Amino acid sequence: MKSSLTRGHFKAGIDSLRGAKFRSFWTMLGVIIGVTSVITVVSIGEGIKQQVGKQIHHLGQNVITVRPDQLRTDAGSDSTIISGLSVSGPLGVKDIETIKHTKGVAASAPLTIVGGSVRSENGAYKNGFVIGTGGDLPGLLNQSMAYGTFFSDEDEGLNVAVVGQHASEAMFNTDVPLGRSFKFHGEDFIVRGVFNQFTTTPLSQQADFNNAVFIPNDIAERLSKNTAPTYAVLARANNARQTTTVANNIGRALDKDHGGQSGFAVMSGNQNLAASNGILNLLTRLVAGVAAISLLVGGLGIMNVMLVSVAERMHEIGIRKAVGATNRQIMSQFMIESSLLSLVGGVIGISLAVVIDLVLRALSSLQPSISWQIVVIATGVSLLVGVIFGTFPAVKAARKDPIDALRSE
Repeated sequence: MKSSLTRGHFKAGIDSLRGAKFRSFWTMLGVIIGVTSVITVVSIGEGIKQQVGKQIHHLGQNVITVRPDQLRTDAGSDSTIISGLSVSGPLGVKDIETIKHTKGVAASAPLTIVGGSVRSENGAYKNGFVIGTGGDLPGLLNQSMAYGTFFSDEDEGLNVAVVGQHASEAMFNTDVPLGRSFKFHGEDFIVRGVFNQFTTTPLSQQADFNNAVFIPNDIAERLSKNTAPTYAVLARANNARQTTTVANNIGRALDKDHGGQSGFAVMSGNQNLAASNGILNLLTRLVAGVAAISLLVGGLGIMNVMLVSVAERMHEIGIRKAVGATNRQIMSQFMIESSLLSLVGGVIGISLAVVIDLVLRALSSLQPSISWQIVVIATGVSLLVGVIFGTFPAVKAARKDPIDALRSE
């Protein structure tokens, strides 16, 4: 008997939604927007965390990153135009040498932003950027060469270069431009090698090393008169188990050179991952919290519509009470209706979030990741919103006096 009543309430709730489709949709809209926003924001944050994790694991756990604490994105700086990074308090030539000669460091390479126009056979190369670095870079990035070789420390003072695959195609219309030349700061550079496709870029989501031109760091410093900012130095410990110790040694050596406070962050792979995840988690929670406010708005909308529904169906409530329906049964019917409204809104919101994530994957470099946990939580929250905000209208309907209800039309 109880199960048949429940089925009847569900049928009545579904019929009520179908009977006022337009009103039901606008009632659910707040829940739809809230669920869609929360899932999309959380999935983007989770996707970025996974991308950063892949970058760090690709480099290896024994790779140490040294960079300024003030490294940031700044849309108004010249360096942003070429690499997506603005550097405040960059590493200097002396810092690069200190890191290189620190005890336990097996290899190191700076990443120095060099401003200026690159001109090749096809004219100005506008979509790329130039990075000064050292011979250990391919090993530190765990990146192989497609053609030719990378320059070594023995090539100091030589105008040689290695390019990414996109840069090779844009500058020379070929995948193998070995021996071809380009001009930079009025000097000729010879292409010695081409990298294989980069799947990740260390430290910057905006920069793409496939568009980069790499030159020896001493040449970069000479051309810029020692003003080119070094936004990071990558180093590798000679013993993976001593990575943390070597990172601490580098930090102490830099602090010593700078009077006790260098202002540089020295992090191993695990520390890089933990720091990145901490920042992303904080931002994700903040934005998801703001988006969740629309769920509250959606709940208030459900409550208002259910109150209107109670007023419109007063005569129906009176008839049901006259034929023996209890307060509990009346309340259950309206609770089920409000729960169905929020649950259907939640399901539509989840579907929209999936579509948005697929579009982002197809049209951008973002790789959102929707976990089953967030889907379950979103579904549960949307249902809870219906239960909470449907309680007051349901109680109001259940307490109606049957005689007064029958008199209303």
